[in-house]
Amino acid sequence: MSNIHFKLDIDADGIALVTWDSPGRSMNVIDPKVMEELAGIVETVAADAAIKGAVITSGKDTFCAGADLTMLETLSREFTEVVRRQGEEKGTQLLYDESSRLSKLYRRLETSGKPWVAAINGMTLGGGFELCLACHHRVAADNPKSRIGLPEIKIGLFPGAGGTQRIARMMMPGDALQFLLKGDQIRLSQAKGMKIIDALVPADGLIEAAKKWIRDGGKPSNPWDVEGFRLPGGPVYSKGGMMTFPPANAIYRRETYDNYPAARAIMQVVYEGLQLPMDLALRVESRWFTKILRTPEAAAMIRSLFVSMQELNKGARRPQGVPPASFKKVGIIGAGFMGASIGYVTALAGIDVVLIDRDQEAADKGKAHSRKLITEQVNRGRATSAEREALMARIAASSDYTALGDCDLVIEAVFEDRKVKSETIKKAQAVLGKNAIFASNTSTLPITSLAGEFNDPARFVGIHFFSPVERMMLVEIIRGKQTGDKALATALDFVRAIRKTPIVVNDSRGFFANRCVLNYIQEGHLMFMEGVPAAMIENVARMAGMPVGPLSLNDEVALDLGWRILKATEADLGPKAVNAQQKWLLQEMVEKRGRNGRKNGKGFYDYPQSGPKRLWPGLAELQKKRLDPDKIDIAELKHRLLSVQSLEAARCVAEGVITDVREADVGSILGFGFAPFSGGTLSYIDMMGSKRFVKLCKQLEKAHGPRFRAPKLLTEMAEKGDTFYGRFAPGPARAA
Repeated sequence: MSNIHFKLDIDADGIALVTWDSPGRSMNVIDPKVMEELAGIVETVAADAAIKGAVITSGKDTFCAGADLTMLETLSREFTEVVRRQGEEKGTQLLYDESSRLSKLYRRLETSGKPWVAAINGMTLGGGFELCLACHHRVAADNPKSRIGLPEIKIGLFPGAGGTQRIARMMMPGDALQFLLKGDQIRLSQAKGMKIIDALVPADGLIEAAKKWIRDGGKPSNPWDVEGFRLPGGPVYSKGGMMTFPPANAIYRRETYDNYPAARAIMQVVYEGLQLPMDLALRVESRWFTKILRTPEAAAMIRSLFVSMQELNKGARRPQGVPPASFKKVGIIGAGFMGASIGYVTALAGIDVVLIDRDQEAADKGKAHSRKLITEQVNRGRATSAEREALMARIAASSDYTALGDCDLVIEAVFEDRKVKSETIKKAQAVLGKNAIFASNTSTLPITSLAGEFNDPARFVGIHFFSPVERMMLVEIIRGKQTGDKALATALDFVRAIRKTPIVVNDSRGFFANRCVLNYIQEGHLMFMEGVPAAMIENVARMAGMPVGPLSLNDEVALDLGWRILKATEADLGPKAVNAQQKWLLQEMVEKRGRNGRKNGKGFYDYPQSGPKRLWPGLAELQKKRLDPDKIDIAELKHRLLSVQSLEAARCVAEGVITDVREADVGSILGFGFAPFSGGTLSYIDMMGSKRFVKLCKQLEKAHGPRFRAPKLLTEMAEKGDTFYGRFAPGPARAA
């Protein structure tokens, strides 16, 4: 059989070098053909007496990015079809047989009777790292930028090719659970300290070091297959085990509120697997993996956080026929916290930046923010002093707008005030080149109206960043009514250049993300005004799956910003466009009590200089009535907090603000942390079913008012039993 993905070379010492180099891919990934070829190579190595052992490495800069999860989507469709034709038992057997193939392949390699060494030459994740764990020795090329890990939990799965069982036999069970449940990508030095990598060597000596281990008598068995093996933490039913698993279960519930079936499965398979010999333990793992594949949470998370995100990152929404943009210099107007942070991530991507503010002192202060951020990375060992100086050299701070003259792209990030933005646009367009694109980082002001101040609205686009810019992965690109394809493509190219995920939305007040998240914050405000205890609002939000409660989130984005947005909305649309109770609360907090949020150390929470934040005791004074916590319906609070966001997302689809369902889901998770287990705001509705969701909305509307009224689109979908992904299947036809 001729191989496409692997090359097999045998040296004079009888050591096989297996080089993985999938054609046409920037990184190696595992798919059915890769598994087929690797299985054949394992059998060749096992059967040939002249081969003393094998080294597996990569012909690319990275080792393996994991499995191609699109094959799981294919498998899910096959499962559904078999269930339809032959019944549930046959379908489940198919799912088990196919999903356990990789685990069985790695076990065959591990027990083939020949020593295998993983020569890791770059990033190694997921199923790729599980392959390394099945090998009998792991050597890595020493590179501070390389990472290894098992991140499956982040997309609703867990390592299903032996990862849970091997990791749990290589380190203390508490450490193993933390490694599996966090899904972090760790540095090689950390991995060596954890003893999941055996040696770090210079890159040019990687293959020789791997072969030497075999020549020096490396054993063809892992410790757990050797008689007398003892678990690092002792038996599960021991003093050590009882000090690990009950507390781990409590921590798991505290952190996940049992919203993530895959996290629960990790707890289960480690607990059960450590009581069994390896082959039975792997079978337990495969059975649980099959079960998790059938959960709606896994399907939704894989679709949104892997498939859709990958498609958007590759430019699925980019206008066709527009040449790719290159960026020699980008201008940022406004060197405050947001503008300075945009400048930082731009310079970090290797692009020259001009940072403009009202005077030199303010511009210099903005540049200093970048030094602060990169110094934090240097102190953590994630960047070098030389990289810091190179980054700072790419940022020029100035008060002179003429410095924008040769910029390819200019982004304004000034105060969220229409008058201030108008003045900024007029100053900038006087010096811009005729081909330069101008972008506004406005949070809520419609792009079309701002573009009216620009002499060529086709070159005007919205690029909305989320705070803190250096950590938030989403950027919302807003297309005004006259925004041209070149401006849109340039914005998309820029966002990809700074390694963020873009979504494209059509113009409206608040666009997409802020429309949803402001509803979430408002719902928290209204619950508070109803008399729900502040602590209960915050805790129930986390129980529902949100990363932080609405009051805490309001503190982070700043109460005074919310107050300005509310006043601007009222000024533009009239008093009926704002909620009177929310207006009273924000005015009381901001204007009368000076509580602006985290930025001035006091909001719904107090932020002491030492110690954690805590809810401000004075909140009780602002509640005109207080409900008995024991009589409050927790389930209804959870539904309110999630449904009010999903309803707004549905309205955005109905109004044409969102034209691609992938962007609503990816945007809601990356932009404001909407319950990731659901797959996003629209997937949340699909998971519940449109009919059931509309019924819930009617109940909430009756109890709490018209903000829970389902749009006509949703009621039509409920009548027909439609889903968003069925009715609005994403694809090329649904362009921006």
